[in-house]
Amino acid sequence: MNLFEVAHFVPEKPMYEQGLILLPHLATLGAFLLVFKALYFGGVYDTWAPGGEMGYILVSLLVVFWFNNTAYPSEFYGPTGPEASQAQAFTFLVRDQRLGANVGSAQGPTGLGKYLMRSPTGEVIFGGETMRFWDLRAPWLEPLRGPNGLDLSRLKKDIQPWQERRSAEYMTHAPLGSLNSVGGVATEINAVNYVSPRSWLATSHFVLGFFFFVGHLWHAGRARAAAAGFEKGIDRDFEPVLSMTPLNLR
Repeated sequence: MNLFEVAHFVPEKPMYEQGLILLPHLATLGAFLLVFKALYFGGVYDTWAPGGEMGYILVSLLVVFWFNNTAYPSEFYGPTGPEASQAQAFTFLVRDQRLGANVGSAQGPTGLGKYLMRSPTGEVIFGGETMRFWDLRAPWLEPLRGPNGLDLSRLKKDIQPWQERRSAEYMTHAPLGSLNSVGGVATEINAVNYVSPRSWLATSHFVLGFFFFVGHLWHAGRARAAAAGFEKGIDRDFEPVLSMTPLNLR
């Protein structure tokens, strides 16, 4: 596509008149070089306003240092993906219990299946929304564990405020936790979850089939409306602009 646009590019005409898609974005990606050149060399040889350009450069460097010493280290330090994910399930369980949900029930949308599951070794662990098949050992979670994993009675009656705070911090202060808390389960698949190719294939067939079906309903409805003579929209045969006097641009 890029080679096609380059082959048909006319430098004398603006890009927006040529229907280009990729070249404008490539141009914007290279614009930072021009900005850097203008700032740096302007601060070196421009005798009228060197302080302004150098000020921009210094501020940019400070921003780079600030980012690399604050935001970027969280990619490597802090709670891991499993910790953030299990903390998310725990936070949701606490929230739903406060809303009156009976998490000990095996039925309903707020039943056990939403929060807990059994690991391959038989222990009760957090699962459901997070789709996890491993266990997590964390200081805020151990007091709620019994001989067979998480104790349901402790989850219902013995959750302490400090555990809620700690799990909330783990959920929102991990590289994956922030995404999971905002974007929901959709981001977890891209992080640490594994889905078989059969699942991807079945899901893609369903999604494509569903949208094809909805598209058929849409176009079939429009076709029937057009055939019946009550199609809504702009009348292409009797548009008001067709009867207006042309503008005199001279």
